[in-house]
Amino acid sequence: MLLVAWLLIAVAFGFAVSIGAHYTGACMGMPYAAGAIRLVPALLVMAPLALVGAVFASGAVETTVGHGILGTGPVALALALAVVLSALVLTSAYNFLTLPTSTIQILVFATVGAGVADDVAVHWATVEALLGLWAAAPFVAFGLGFGLTRLVDRMRPTPSAARPANLPRYAVLGLVGVGSAASFAMGANDVSNASGAFIMTGLFPLMVAGLVGGLGLALGVLTWGRPLLTTVAYDIVPLDARTATISQLAQSAVILGSVAFGFFTSMNQALVGAMIGTGVARRQTTRIRRSVRNILAGWALGPLSGAAVGYLVVVAFRAAGWL
Repeated sequence: MLLVAWLLIAVAFGFAVSIGAHYTGACMGMPYAAGAIRLVPALLVMAPLALVGAVFASGAVETTVGHGILGTGPVALALALAVVLSALVLTSAYNFLTLPTSTIQILVFATVGAGVADDVAVHWATVEALLGLWAAAPFVAFGLGFGLTRLVDRMRPTPSAARPANLPRYAVLGLVGVGSAASFAMGANDVSNASGAFIMTGLFPLMVAGLVGGLGLALGVLTWGRPLLTTVAYDIVPLDARTATISQLAQSAVILGSVAFGFFTSMNQALVGAMIGTGVARRQTTRIRRSVRNILAGWALGPLSGAAVGYLVVVAFRAAGWL
């Protein structure tokens, strides 16, 4: 069991590193692409904020993952290892294939698949609540993006779609501010993908689990985040500093609102929903149909494959005598 415990810690920490690197674009990509902040400072701002969010704001979500999906008490270390390993392998595979999926949706359904395979009770009410949130979040972000863009454009003349070479100070502060908020929100929202397994097994208390996972997130941002920061998608709609700020603000509001109630949802899907909202408000609909199709594909791919792989990994662990 000691070996399994160390394997769980290693795999969960590695998963947190991967998550931190993966979300650099979703958090600081817009401020960086707009010229509000340079690459290295962007990473240096994001890493500690993700760590702080993971340690101090992830408790409710960690509790949901640890106690709200499987069983009535601590689950076996090997079962938790099967869940995190399944999520890590699938997320890495989809990233390599550039297929649109959500780490959160993969994690939840890998947990469900593993629980079914090991005859552990699944709290279906929690799963249903998460499914409802995942369906609603992009639309809420869309509404916020649309409404805020219309409101701000009425208050101030609409700027040119081209991003200026030299941003005014208020635009720099706004972009860096919402990127910072998104970084904090990512730590609170996504750390439990990796460290929720520590709560599931009773291995660590809440804050220690958040600290271990948060350190992994920060390390991922600082080590592997550099190339991913440059891949933020401006091709959904044309974005200027104003709509970029509004999109990231709407994303952060949706994520932090979810976290406050102990639930988590996709950072990328919330951001895409907000970006589409700003585009529709400006009557700019470039590639929106493809973006919606990608969200729908992610909803199908993540849960189905997560449940299947989680189930199969538990079967393999049983055959090896680990469960």
